[in-house]
Amino acid sequence: MLKTILSVSGKPGLYKLISSGKNMVIVESLVDKKKMPIHARDKVVSLGDISIYTEEDDAPLKDIFVAMKQKENGAKASVSTTAKPDEYRKYFEEVLPNFDKERVYPTDIKKIISWYNLLVDAAIDFEQELKEEEQAAE
Repeated sequence: MLKTILSVSGKPGLYKLISSGKNMVIVESLVDKKKMPIHARDKVVSLGDISIYTEEDDAPLKDIFVAMKQKENGAKASVSTTAKPDEYRKYFEEVLPNFDKERVYPTDIKKIISWYNLLVDAAIDFEQELKEEEQAAE
């Protein structure tokens, strides 16, 4: 599911991939459900391709979202997106204790928290992809 959820540089929020063409993709905002084209010149990143630095290896973003969901019992994040950097780090240590504190900045954590809240508001089941991957591996 996270493979079809996109972050578009310069545009707020997250977008769901609707269809793709030769030089553009059609996306739908998770916030207001408006559809719009994103052209090839725009920087687009799939949430399924993002990972976070840890002290050993990289952790996929979906694993972090699942840990956040378990910590919050499916609700939105308990830390505000207007919190202080130390509060972000403390919250993220509870979710991902071994994250690389030198390479993961408070702004990164803030973005992850805001994305998580958008996914919860939009009722996106990011655990579904994890379950499907586990079934395929068996």
